[in-house]
Amino acid sequence: ILMSGLVALRPPPDSPATSGREVTIHVESGDFAFTPARIDVAQGDRVTLVLRSTDVVHGLHLEGYGVELVSDPGRPESATFVADRPGIFRYRCSIPCGPLHPFMTGRLRVGPSPLPLAVFAVVAAAVIGGLVARSRRPPPIQPP
Repeated sequence: ILMSGLVALRPPPDSPATSGREVTIHVESGDFAFTPARIDVAQGDRVTLVLRSTDVVHGLHLEGYGVELVSDPGRPESATFVADRPGIFRYRCSIPCGPLHPFMTGRLRVGPSPLPLAVFAVVAAAVIGGLVARSRRPPPIQPP
């Protein structure tokens, strides 16, 4: 009975969780790689990507969000979007930059907002701890 009430604390899977954080991520492009090549944000975050090329002109195309950046060496470019859809989205260099260009990729993971899951975890731990403590209590003494 108690556990079924805990499920209600989690946001429904199809509702957008809004953390509302402002997140700026600096992505460096050079030597046929993006740094970082893996980015994790929470659903609902307002994300600003700043692309900075270190060698030649590079582009960054983020699938699923329509973000397109082009950076000349030493001239950063930025774009801002709300990470409103959960999932894993690939980004890639959109400007042919040399023989290893097709391998210049990365991924953005948009996960659930950390706050609702943290609240769920704390409440679940408290309920489970209470159930364990209750099960270890000696049974009440019955009158003869």
